[in-house]
Amino acid sequence: MRPKLNDVAREAGVSSTTVSRVINNHGYLSEKTKDKVFEAMKKLNYQPNSIARSLHGKQTNLIGVLFSSVSNPFFGELVEKIENKFFKLGYKTILCNSADNKEKERVYLNMLIANQVDGIIAGAHNLGIKEYEKAGLPIISFDRYLSDTIPIVSSDNYQGAVLATQELYQNGAKSIYLFASSQTPNSPTDKRRTGYLETMAHLNLPAHEKVISSSMASNVKALLIKQILTTESIDGIFCTDDLTALIVLRQAKELGLRVPQDLKVIGYDGTQLIQNYHPELTTVAQPINDMAELLVELLLQRIENKKSDLKHHYILPVKLIRNPSSSQFC
Repeated sequence: MRPKLNDVAREAGVSSTTVSRVINNHGYLSEKTKDKVFEAMKKLNYQPNSIARSLHGKQTNLIGVLFSSVSNPFFGELVEKIENKFFKLGYKTILCNSADNKEKERVYLNMLIANQVDGIIAGAHNLGIKEYEKAGLPIISFDRYLSDTIPIVSSDNYQGAVLATQELYQNGAKSIYLFASSQTPNSPTDKRRTGYLETMAHLNLPAHEKVISSSMASNVKALLIKQILTTESIDGIFCTDDLTALIVLRQAKELGLRVPQDLKVIGYDGTQLIQNYHPELTTVAQPINDMAELLVELLLQRIENKKSDLKHHYILPVKLIRNPSSSQFC
């Protein structure tokens, strides 16, 4: 049976009020008394009720982290860094994986609100969820517009697309395609599309866009990409995520296309996993550690002062990581 506060008091030989004061660090108590209570809590494996504490105006030291899919290496790495940073500061995280399901995200958001978390970092990309505006909690968004009052942290999506498109062109590509994981005009990630389109216009080259949805199964993606490569004349592709870019490289190899002689490919994200295990891929790297640091810092500012004066959009620089073996571009 789950131990209760009264059980701790009985084990420590003190009153329930004293146990409550120790847990909430309220009022003066001797070190001897504190040690007895903590020893009893440890012995009984007693866990304080975070929700009950919040009802008494105390912080729960719980943070909600709501992302689309941590199976994606980029989100997995970002969430890991966020969780580690919060843990070092004495916070625990509740991770919610919403996929591309708006109703699932809404249910998780309401659960986090009901559990009185101290704040939320939201990085899922379902649109039109009005509950964010009414949450009454400190919220920081990653790469997504939620409302005029919720700050956004993102990489420089526009400049990343410009760097990628220019790199393809400067290495001889003229028929450059964009393989976008989505088209979401209200999201900062759509700036990758804008950067590509404006760079192509500046180069006086026709733009070619294909949506290769991030929710699509990898084998279905592969079939679609194979069809595009066999039916259209392409010598350069900018993919808005690294996983799609890796599928492009695999399909090109199966079709006998030489990379980079016949086809040049650039991805986007640049996680440590990609850099370690797929150095053959040239990619635009997002500053994952810096973004995690900023997301945590801004949320803590909002937790400490809900009216803190924050900018609406924080944009961090990206960098192009070229294939170190020089086999990707020649």
